[in-house]
Amino acid sequence: MKPLRIAEIFGPTIQGEGALIGQPTVFVRAGGCDYRCSWCDSMHAVDSAFRDTWAAMQTAEVWAQVRALSGGRPLTVSISGGNPAIQDFGPLIATGRAEGYGFALETQGSVARDWFADLTLLVLSPKPPSSGETPDPAAFEACLAAAQGTRTVLKIVVFDDADYAWARNWAGRYPDLDLVLQPGNPEVDPDVPVAAQDVADRLLWLVDKVMADGWFRPRLLPQLHVLLWGNRRGV
Repeated sequence: MKPLRIAEIFGPTIQGEGALIGQPTVFVRAGGCDYRCSWCDSMHAVDSAFRDTWAAMQTAEVWAQVRALSGGRPLTVSISGGNPAIQDFGPLIATGRAEGYGFALETQGSVARDWFADLTLLVLSPKPPSSGETPDPAAFEACLAAAQGTRTVLKIVVFDDADYAWARNWAGRYPDLDLVLQPGNPEVDPDVPVAAQDVADRLLWLVDKVMADGWFRPRLLPQLHVLLWGNRRGV
């Protein structure tokens, strides 16, 4: 079996964003991505320049680390990246589900996998204009189809007015999906402290936007991990 490219495995810690915010979680961060977002805060798991830092691991090795970190307790395992959908995490999910673990995966919706149907939660996070990327609606639809009965949440990061307008348009195509909006964090350097007031101000800006428009569908959430730890990795 082809080994998985793993940038880091860490936890338990709390999930810092999205539908499972605050939930105890073990993280498996995959190396490699088919996007190059302008504000990416995990370039160590995206850019091939960091390939030498990624571990080539068999599924059993990854699972052994997850199990050791969790102490054998069936926590939620969050698979992120990069874009984890470009690799085959199906066997890892099957192994963990057999032991009672839940699995959440976040992807931009550019690559569909049949094992999406085995997840506990699929977070589809298409990237807005500020990212410099252009989501493919057909690929996104294929991801939705692959998820079948899996709970699927739409999460959109918003940096500016153009992103906000785009989010309203994209979300309008999928009225049945739970929707999370999250203000973007422009500071991506892990060595630069993040001011809590700046995080709060960006969230308040987004709150004011949706309230003024009477757009009450989305759930607005901060990046809790940024508030607590800044951009440090492995927390």
